[in-house]
Amino acid sequence: MAPKKGSSKPKSKTAAAKAPAKADPLFPSRPRSFNVGSAIRPQGRDLSRFVKWPKYVRIQRQRAVLYQRLKVPPSINQFTKSIGKNEAASVFTLLNKYRPETPAAKKQRIKETAAAVAAKKEVPSKVPHQLKFGLKHVTTLIEEKKASLVLIACDVDPIELVLWLPALCRKMEVPFLIVKDKARLGTLCHQKTAAVVALTTVNKEDEAQLKIFQNLGMEKFNKNTELVRKWGGGIMGLKTQAKLDKRAKAVAAEEAKKAASLKC
Repeated sequence: MAPKKGSSKPKSKTAAAKAPAKADPLFPSRPRSFNVGSAIRPQGRDLSRFVKWPKYVRIQRQRAVLYQRLKVPPSINQFTKSIGKNEAASVFTLLNKYRPETPAAKKQRIKETAAAVAAKKEVPSKVPHQLKFGLKHVTTLIEEKKASLVLIACDVDPIELVLWLPALCRKMEVPFLIVKDKARLGTLCHQKTAAVVALTTVNKEDEAQLKIFQNLGMEKFNKNTELVRKWGGGIMGLKTQAKLDKRAKAVAAEEAKKAASLKC
């Protein structure tokens, strides 16, 4: 006899619930481990030394350590002696008045000049006093003694780009200042960065202030013989310093013993 249709009993809900669900490959199960150093971070501890920093950060830090450890020649070491915060603020306030034109402003000025020439009207005069930037351009201005004040960034990379510039300024007797940093100089020139900028002339009301900065540059950089002679670096790490101190104390104690034995 054939089995009746629909005679099989439906599965109960409890049986369906007990069936194991398939793991979703997109969201795998990651049970947390509560052992020491696992899922739970210790409270109140700085773990930044365990972080794997990006390569450019590691290079920056290694370079800074090398500049401390190795003997740095005076020509490179002078770039660590930038002017102070208050002096820099005064210099940048002056330079901000002589920012060069933006491309849009220059285009507009050329259009106005062309329109004035076509209409046979009086041609508007060019902007007489502007900040000069660009390594080749500033170098030419220094060689021709047209630059009144030169500002060199302290963090140019590679440093060889501006390494010779202080020596050239001293030779041509052009006052210069080493400032922080290349991004700040770049902002003045509508660029990302600028290695060096120069002022040629200023308005009559700013001549006294320019003279102050020229005297500052001459005193602190151009005629500062210590800056040209002083080597940098040679600073050891904390462990090495402690080891050298311990060795020096041991030698001093040995000398004291020898001196005491001779007296006896």
